[in-house]
Amino acid sequence: MDHASTIGHPAGGAHAHTHAHAEPGFLRKYVFSVDHKVIGIQYTVTALLFLFFGFALMMLMRWQLAYPGQPIPLIGGLLGVANAPGGIMLPEFYNQLGAMHGTIMVFLGVVPLAVGGFGNYVMPLMIGAPDMTFPRLNMASYWLYFVGGVIMLLSFLAPGGAANSGWTAYTPLSNIATVGQTWWLGGMLFLILSSLLGAVNFITTIVQLRAPGLTWGRLPFFVWAQLVTSFLLLLAFPALQAAAFLQASDRLFGSSFFNPSGLVVSGQVLEGAGGGNPLLWQHLFWFLAHPEVYVLILPAMGIVAEILANNTRKPIWGYKLMVGSVIFLGFMSFVVWAHHMFLTGMGTTISAFFQTTTMIISVPSVIILSALFLSLYGGSIRYNTPMLFALAFLPMFGIGGLTGLPLGLASADIPLHDTYYVIGHFHYVVAPGTVFALLAGVYYWYPKVTGRMMNEMLGKIHFIGSFITINLIFMPMFIQGLAGMNRRLYDGGQQYAHVQDVLGWNLTMSHASWGLGLFQLIFIVNFFMSLKTGKKVDANPWRATTLDWAATTSPPLAHGNFETVPTVYRDAYGYSVPGASADFIPQHAEKA
Repeated sequence: MDHASTIGHPAGGAHAHTHAHAEPGFLRKYVFSVDHKVIGIQYTVTALLFLFFGFALMMLMRWQLAYPGQPIPLIGGLLGVANAPGGIMLPEFYNQLGAMHGTIMVFLGVVPLAVGGFGNYVMPLMIGAPDMTFPRLNMASYWLYFVGGVIMLLSFLAPGGAANSGWTAYTPLSNIATVGQTWWLGGMLFLILSSLLGAVNFITTIVQLRAPGLTWGRLPFFVWAQLVTSFLLLLAFPALQAAAFLQASDRLFGSSFFNPSGLVVSGQVLEGAGGGNPLLWQHLFWFLAHPEVYVLILPAMGIVAEILANNTRKPIWGYKLMVGSVIFLGFMSFVVWAHHMFLTGMGTTISAFFQTTTMIISVPSVIILSALFLSLYGGSIRYNTPMLFALAFLPMFGIGGLTGLPLGLASADIPLHDTYYVIGHFHYVVAPGTVFALLAGVYYWYPKVTGRMMNEMLGKIHFIGSFITINLIFMPMFIQGLAGMNRRLYDGGQQYAHVQDVLGWNLTMSHASWGLGLFQLIFIVNFFMSLKTGKKVDANPWRATTLDWAATTSPPLAHGNFETVPTVYRDAYGYSVPGASADFIPQHAEKA
């Protein structure tokens, strides 16, 4: 029987399905896949590897801050004679670690995991879509990200080492930096293009491929968060792309977009410099990098909302208010960028404008956080591992937000800006905040991807250890910052008399960072061990209502996700509905 007659035969059944979707080879199935689920797994595993590497760079920095000038044990000799002669870290290498730690954690770790990993895998399942709108574009997005990441890592082998001008790459310092900065720019261009392709794909998929009955008012909050995040990526990243091209032109072709007149380098006036504006780079960079902060936060909020609703067995409080807030938050994120630039002397009028918008943008964040707290009231809470990480997100993000308010006011920001206070603030938003939410998501959706549960005991040990150590790392930074300890100091501030009383915290923070690393090893063991030994579960082990759990198998079916296209009859959070026969009603259930 030929292919056409098989498909047309009323009794073709599974045989017809096999012919219609011939099994792809290994490369097509696992490497150059166009299946959003495989691409989501590729993003997740790659991003977790980058997070581990970026974390390792931080642990090296913490050794230098705790024991400045002392040989690095065990691996000091492996770092190379130029970087660590005799195992002692040079200031130039410390600057490379600082620049690449920030770059890797933000652009190669957190954002690809939050958007590329969770967004790619979960979002199409949540809206009842068979795949992304543009599967090949999706594949291209991942491989552009992968190539950009490899270029970033290989820059450590470049003459003079990796980029060393900070993760913000401020000009004119970055214009005269070693060749590693050029590699940084090349890697960044690949990452930006990847994000732009992914953003277009996400927006189109959410608009066009929602299941029948899945109106905007029935979308899970996670999908709203991914939609707004995609708009931020699409509209903000071109500014940094333009800036990267201009800086590459300055470095490679002798232009002077960012080099001011009379720029002196090593006692000599730099030839060809003149007419450029270093502040132009800051405007272009922060026009991307402040919306980028919400690219980190919004998917995390979406993950936490889903987990809280599921484990309190009740709808999230104020769904419409939260959706309105996340949309307003996305819009406002484009008009606050210069609060990073109060030290540039922009003038009182424009400073007042950015102070005002910064205070305004805190309102929707407070609304969302308050709604998540209120969702706990009256809930029948299940304290499993994903719920513990989701609960921890709430106060950690709250601390990050509250400590950011003084930095939004020019009068307070000017003395605090170049201190450890800023590092503490930003990391509370991203590390115990966003990363905790992402870990919650890994534990929560792991059975969807694998059909097995991660070990609860190991998960809770991972949570408790991470929660204690991560606070011991970042809370003392507020103490040091308020004492006036500057950031980016190679020796941790040893030479300054006014910070001698708070130098002892460097030892505490460093030991805590290494302890945090040990607890992540427990997570890694649990992650891989559970693939073989984890408890097998049914399609919906959490008894969730959204389509990703309720309408498809675990793992989901290849070639379309769903046996039949689901039809949605109700909102996303049908938990504990009065009069219902069970404590949850799936979105695609026609009757309660």
